[in-house]
Amino acid sequence: MKALFQKPFMFFVILLIGAAVAAFMIKSKPAIKHSGTEIPAKAVDTITVRPITISPHVTAYGTVEPAIALKTKAQVSGKISYLHPDLQSGGSILQGTLVAKIDPEDSQISLSQSEADLRANLSSLAQLNEEEKTTRRSLQYARENLRVGEKELARIRDIWNKQLISRSTLDAEEQKVLQLRQSTTDLQGQLNTYASRKDSTKAQIERATQQVKGQTTTLGRTEIYMPFDARVGEVLIEEGEYVTVGTYLFESLAINRIEINAQLPVQKMRTLISSGLSQGETDTLGFDLSHIMEQLNFSANVSLVGASSEANWEAKLLRFSESVDPVRRTLGIVVAVDNPYQNIIPGKRPPLIKGMYTAVDLYAPAYTAIVIPRSALHEGRVYLSNTQQKLEIRPVNVLFHQDNLVIIESGLEAGEQIIINDLIPVIEGMPLQPTLNIESETALQIAAKKPAQLTSTIIDNTSNTSGAAQ
Repeated sequence: MKALFQKPFMFFVILLIGAAVAAFMIKSKPAIKHSGTEIPAKAVDTITVRPITISPHVTAYGTVEPAIALKTKAQVSGKISYLHPDLQSGGSILQGTLVAKIDPEDSQISLSQSEADLRANLSSLAQLNEEEKTTRRSLQYARENLRVGEKELARIRDIWNKQLISRSTLDAEEQKVLQLRQSTTDLQGQLNTYASRKDSTKAQIERATQQVKGQTTTLGRTEIYMPFDARVGEVLIEEGEYVTVGTYLFESLAINRIEINAQLPVQKMRTLISSGLSQGETDTLGFDLSHIMEQLNFSANVSLVGASSEANWEAKLLRFSESVDPVRRTLGIVVAVDNPYQNIIPGKRPPLIKGMYTAVDLYAPAYTAIVIPRSALHEGRVYLSNTQQKLEIRPVNVLFHQDNLVIIESGLEAGEQIIINDLIPVIEGMPLQPTLNIESETALQIAAKKPAQLTSTIIDNTSNTSGAAQ
């Protein structure tokens, strides 16, 4: 047997037998059973897509300035003889209150002199009128005497022609007539001068009258009254100080209205306007802003930055600035708040005073649109739970963003279920376990109608539910 295994061909026989055994064992081994793998359904929060009434708005920031800031200057020279006790920076003074007085002595003297000149000129005119009347009567008498004298001269000349009297008698009568004629001529000349003399006196009276008016006005300028209800700004004078014409005395800030020039990026303004204008009208932005104000009934609200929610005021849009800031690319919007000192709540709603930093919310008229939370938009796409409760990834066209909201132009239909929390991982077609989040739907509708601070509710809700889903 040992010799048989030592034969050379036995090696090949053993190799063949081993191969046959191995093949038999492989074929007789039972087949491996494969079990199918399934991705577990992901819990997600959804809201139903539906048209929502939204009030488009943008927020700009600016500082409070009084609508009227009057810098009072001295109109006469003199010593300050009186200052109102409340004429101090920060003081409040009512309209018509005497706030300062300049010593009126010099102005009073000038007024008295002008009044004396006026009385003198009036007296001169009265005297001229009487003299004119007297001269006119004298002229009348002189003419009557001349007529009688000329008649007498004619009679004597007739007698002289009959040689009944001497030549000397005729010459004497002729001399009398010449004197009467001279007297009549002198009186007529004197009477003729009264018109020009009276005109000159009347001119002096007019000048004196204007001087009296001017001096009266100057005297009135020595007393300074507050022209409107005001808060006192800067005060640069002291009682007893001598001031000259043009000296800056104090600043008065009107309290019945304030204005805010808030700066708003041009692109945000275009977004707001585009919500209410056609494409052709929107393209004219920057060229006809007055037309835009007529077409869109903008409303505005002012709130104090860093203060409580009660520190807000209804405002009125007055105008846009005349140009765009070339550096910051912003457009100024000027709004006004009437009666900013009314309804003050200590510690919560202070009066709006000069220099306060405010937020101005500018609203366009409300309209209906598809609105979703900003957290539901992922680089231009949204995640949907389709009718099979599987993930659908869909691109959408965005009209504009407003705070934490996104207004969709196209890509979503009413009634679809949009996912509002984050997904990890994101696999299209993956099974979902959706839960309708009613609270977020309600918050979305409220946020679409109200200022920016309310939109944080949506983000808070979606963040909380997202964490729970994870």
